Amino acid sequence: MINLAITFLVIAIIAALLGVTGVAGMAMEMAWILFVIGIVLAILFWVAGRRPPLG
Repeated sequence: MINLAITFLVIAIIAALLGVTGVAGMAMEMAWILFVIGIVLAILFWVAGRRPPLG
């Protein structure tokens, strides 16, 4: 997820430099959404991995 967020961030920066503001805005939104999802999943997996095995 974080890799996709970084990819969309790079796309947004390139689009902003070229003056394509619509694409830059959409790419930044996608980057932000994927970053938040990635962080939430990382925290969930970290918490789930700290529990002792069941049984």
